[in-house]
Amino acid sequence: MIKVIDIQVIDNKIGNDFPFPSYATSGSAGLDLRACIDNKILLRPGDTSLIPTGIAIHISNKQISAMILPRSGLGHTHGIVLGNLVGLIDSDYHGQIMVSLWNRGDTQYIITPGERIAQIIFLPIIQIKFNIVKNFTPSTRGLGNFGHTGQN
Repeated sequence: MIKVIDIQVIDNKIGNDFPFPSYATSGSAGLDLRACIDNKILLRPGDTSLIPTGIAIHISNKQISAMILPRSGLGHTHGIVLGNLVGLIDSDYHGQIMVSLWNRGDTQYIITPGERIAQIIFLPIIQIKFNIVKNFTPSTRGLGNFGHTGQN
């Protein structure tokens, strides 16, 4: 199922100097977001930096949201993850997508112009209404919390 999402190019480097976001393979769930910057940015261990992507989206359908996720290779190999761990883009937001990058590693990392820094996926949303109750029907799990079933 293909949905159409409005996109605005904020920085003309997108589509010219840097590729437009696209799926890398037919089975890809996410589209890569690139650092739309003019100069390299040094991220020292523990540092965060807010990186522009050069694009804005307006989903406009409140049954869809977008999530910004880290790129697994950057996280595993270099310790570069999202400063907020996961970014959520609501259907009514239409400003530029900014990516908060955090160097949780122990060596510095240089972000280069046009580098793939994160990925964006689109997900269905179910808005709910709470029904207030006094108690829940008992279950076999009960109030078991983290690790309640053991390690094996």
